[in-house]
Amino acid sequence: MRPPTTTALLEQAIATRSEWLHAPHQHAFRLFNGFSEGDPSLVIDVYGTTFLVHDYADHPEENRALIEETVEVLHKTLTWLRAGILKIRNGKTQEEKRGRLIFGTTPDQKIKEHGVWYAVDLMMNRDASLYLDTRNLRKWLIDHTAGQSVLNTFAYTGSFGVAAMAGGASRVVQLDRTRQFLNLGKDSYGLNNFPIRKADFIAADFFSQISKFKRNNVLFDCVVIDPPYFSLSARGKVDQEHESGRLINKIRPLVRDGGVLVAINNALFVSGRQYMQVLKSLCQDGYLKIRELIPVPEDFTGNPRLQKGKPVTDPSPFNHSTKIAVLHVTRK
Repeated sequence: MRPPTTTALLEQAIATRSEWLHAPHQHAFRLFNGFSEGDPSLVIDVYGTTFLVHDYADHPEENRALIEETVEVLHKTLTWLRAGILKIRNGKTQEEKRGRLIFGTTPDQKIKEHGVWYAVDLMMNRDASLYLDTRNLRKWLIDHTAGQSVLNTFAYTGSFGVAAMAGGASRVVQLDRTRQFLNLGKDSYGLNNFPIRKADFIAADFFSQISKFKRNNVLFDCVVIDPPYFSLSARGKVDQEHESGRLINKIRPLVRDGGVLVAINNALFVSGRQYMQVLKSLCQDGYLKIRELIPVPEDFTGNPRLQKGKPVTDPSPFNHSTKIAVLHVTRK
């Protein structure tokens, strides 16, 4: 028997996402995860009425016919789509990586999730400005941060902070090195009529700002740390593959007694078992405790019935290489 074509795989994936295909088409979700659903050169996300085709082919020029066929299927099947963007992960130019419009005229600029609006700029950079794998964490923050002070580090466009604001947090501090990203977070505040306190949007190096908070004895009820896979600055290094525990130890003194630290590791080559070993070693002194693990949504991981092949590393007890743990903090 011949293996199914990518078009057939895409049609199967669309059939399993029926809950996402209804009007008013304001939400964002992963329509096709080729890494787990049969073609690792292709991933498709939907933001409102805009589709994003992520071309992961090693040689993108060889994928052109597939991309054209994919767009045709989307036009035929999801007639409510109004714009389309192609992002070429291995493109030769930054424009190709950030994405170019291949259908329609105006991409969506906002989406709604769990009743909260998030501003999006789908071609601002290589990513789409709102990560879909952390949707469940945003819901967790809505449900668990009422009346609390929250620090969102490596904030990017501030979606975790927006969720905390929606949950009734008393204060949310957004920390990221790039002002442009934080400004999109302010746009999200505006969409939800949240008050914008400029001093709580801090464009600064993580290591220098954390040291400043420590010197001034600033504490938070909830701290979120979602660092990139790897980065290097004059102040310090982020290495999610080899030194994730060091970053957690770096920031845990900023959490109040009885507070929580939400730690995220998105390193593909770090298995779930390895990350759990890191967390358990940090918990040995009794001042940290694993409270719960937050799964990645099924639309993002790919429908289990369509799973083909195995992941690079086994993520269990997590369900994806984006590994999210909520840690309870006890202070000395």
